Amino acid sequence: MPFLTETEPPRGVALDVMPGIRRIVARNPGIMTYHGTNTYLIAAADGLTVLDPGPDDPIHVRDILAAAGETPIRRIVLSHTHHDHLGATAALQSATGAPTYGFEHSAALRFTPDHPLADGDVVAGLTAVHTPGHASDHLAFAYQDILFSADHVMSWSSSIVNPPDGDMQAYYASLQRLLDRADRLYLPGHGPALLEPRTLVAEMLAHRRKREAAILEALHGDPASVTDLAARLYAKQNPMLKIAAERNVLAHLLKLRAEGFAAEHGAVWHAT
Repeated sequence: MPFLTETEPPRGVALDVMPGIRRIVARNPGIMTYHGTNTYLIAAADGLTVLDPGPDDPIHVRDILAAAGETPIRRIVLSHTHHDHLGATAALQSATGAPTYGFEHSAALRFTPDHPLADGDVVAGLTAVHTPGHASDHLAFAYQDILFSADHVMSWSSSIVNPPDGDMQAYYASLQRLLDRADRLYLPGHGPALLEPRTLVAEMLAHRRKREAAILEALHGDPASVTDLAARLYAKQNPMLKIAAERNVLAHLLKLRAEGFAAEHGAVWHAT
């Protein structure tokens, strides 16, 4: 798939993305986060909207406040409640008094948004698009002709689907939903902007279907555990990537089981 790379962006500064939108990259680079989480500052009529405050890092919170300057932060919007997006929320809210907005059914036990959002709700020009799969409470946000795609579609890598909150059936459906849209540009939760995004979305969906077919073919040949299947189908050496591969394989198997194509006995899966 035609993933993008970028030079490591400057830290502690807000980078202009387009008029009215700036990006601050958090200091949490890693094998699962690329250069770090993208926090977006979006101009609104009454001040600023912060989309995804990022990880629990006081330096990043200071960076957000410094970038805002004299312009008040009026609201804090969450794409989903994974720690690298949610972590700084409490500190930023404490510093600004801004209310929080997120999906109406939070996947984080200790977080409930001040303003729950349902699919199609609009806040400061951002229209919530429920895109479960990577996370059950995942929202993308449509803004004019762009989409803040968060972790559902990223320009630098595919997303992990980690059960039980991650759901491969939902992920397929959410990818198809984005294919049916006509957004010009995606601004993801990690990595650079993505032009012509529907091309990548189509390739991601095709890749998942190909992977699913390979898993089912392997099971027809010989029942296997999740670990065995992941080792057979993914060439991953890094321990974290091996774990991610196993979680993706499990998500595929659970989808196949729900559709009647696979079943498990203990730790061993087989085709039905």
